[in-house]
Amino acid sequence: MNRFAQTLIVALLTLSVRSMAKPPADYFPPPDSKGGWRTTKTSEEARKLAGMDLARLEQAYQFTERCSQNGGLLVVRHGYLVFEKYYGRAYRYGNPDMASTGKAYTSIAIGIMLQEKRDQIPDGLNQKVFTEKYLPEAFPLDDPRKADITLGHLLCMSAGYWGEGGSPGVVYGKVVPLQPVPGQDIRNLDMSSLRTPLWTAPGQGYSYSSPAPHIASMVLRRLTGMDLKDYIDERLAKPMGWGAWNYCLHHGDYHMAHANGAGSIAVHATDALRFGYCLLHKGKWGNKQLVPADYIDLCNKPSPFNPHTPYTLMFENNSDGHVAGAPRDSYYKSGAGGFGIFVVPSLDLVIYKLGGHNGQYEPSLTGIPQVHEYDGSRDNWKYIPRTPFNEGSMGGDDGLRRVLEMVSAAVID
Repeated sequence: MNRFAQTLIVALLTLSVRSMAKPPADYFPPPDSKGGWRTTKTSEEARKLAGMDLARLEQAYQFTERCSQNGGLLVVRHGYLVFEKYYGRAYRYGNPDMASTGKAYTSIAIGIMLQEKRDQIPDGLNQKVFTEKYLPEAFPLDDPRKADITLGHLLCMSAGYWGEGGSPGVVYGKVVPLQPVPGQDIRNLDMSSLRTPLWTAPGQGYSYSSPAPHIASMVLRRLTGMDLKDYIDERLAKPMGWGAWNYCLHHGDYHMAHANGAGSIAVHATDALRFGYCLLHKGKWGNKQLVPADYIDLCNKPSPFNPHTPYTLMFENNSDGHVAGAPRDSYYKSGAGGFGIFVVPSLDLVIYKLGGHNGQYEPSLTGIPQVHEYDGSRDNWKYIPRTPFNEGSMGGDDGLRRVLEMVSAAVID
């Protein structure tokens, strides 16, 4: 073989590898029932096709195992499911209570509704919603300041609602201690959310308070005539091909009449990735624009509705670089127990971290049968506080941020 032929073969092989490394931008995975995500099989494929270091992803997973009783880690880059691993009761087709991770789904549903019903809510995120048109259940108002709450305030946790469980307030970066007050009651979800007291005037501070996104979902219910769960099913789940999913509507002898806009959605792990992948592609799925791209553009930027902390439209954003080891365009939503969905546009990356205690995996919450064979090996797992002398556990948002940093560090191209 002459030198020209050798050079040509090398060039063609190089071009082939590069073309494999970055699949077409219009790739969208079929439903799991029809083959699901494309995957990488080896560490070499992970490098060539997804630009990821598999050994570093394994380290991120090992860290994840220290964060919660049950859980897992899934990573998609360049459209390839490059890592998927679970422990405890978690598995691909499980339907755990994802807790506040569901707030992200509420926000995206609102984004769709704002476009579909723009004639009925002409001021969009600036719309004041405590009116007879949008929230007739709220009258008479128990606090006249609520008349100034906009949809944007509700979705940025700056409506002034008292933080749940003693969550502090934040005013322009300064923490304001708050005492616990009664918040949501699942047996009277709508009215308990509406009647939660304000600790400050709308827009004057941030505090993490679940009544706010549920009230936003009540506005959606009023304008669309559909419950949040049904709206998400039609606008997101069916177009993306999700498997069985639900909200955690069953609590002992009580069945909730409506999905809680504050969370407790329960979707398959690979479908949580589909949701994040849709956000990564600016709301597009296949040839359909499921979510307005301009709404998604707002989710990872500072918001005029919340100048107090980097939390925008139910997503924590890294615009200020507080997650030092992750790109500044990263944004994500966490949920109690260690759940989190992350989107990193600059790295073409989506991450889903599962967590949760055993109770969050109880099938009766959703009514969806769970067929996972579990050996009980994590039933006695306990959170171990970190000290200078041991690695211990790192739960909550601290653990989530560390996973984001570790997975970002595994990107090698």
